[in-house]
Amino acid sequence: MIRSSFSLKALVVAAALALPGLAFAADPAMAKEGMLVDHKGMTLYTFAKDAGGKSMCNDKCAANWPPLMVEGKHNNMGKWTMIKRDDGTQQWAYDGKPLYTFVMDKKAGDATGDGKMDGAWKVAKP
Repeated sequence: MIRSSFSLKALVVAAALALPGLAFAADPAMAKEGMLVDHKGMTLYTFAKDAGGKSMCNDKCAANWPPLMVEGKHNNMGKWTMIKRDDGTQQWAYDGKPLYTFVMDKKAGDATGDGKMDGAWKVAKP
């Protein structure tokens, strides 16, 4: 009886310790130093031409500004929502604004896309 009680307590403690990690993994991105970044630490951006929860960045634009794609099966989570792109794929949006990375950002923390196209591209902030 003591052994099974100990095993149950160990299982409960292990589950409790794992939950924060699972919650973190569920978010498509995170806030770091006042901006949104993907799980690799790459800066995320919003595009001023996007409106109504629709991405206006497709084809060559999306090659330079890769969308933060939804991978696997997910549901909307508070301010994190999914939008359907013109090609039928799903992209993450934060507070209704589709999110992108920038190909010229080479390492985590780079934000070389901020202000591009006369200010149309902005660093995404929580």
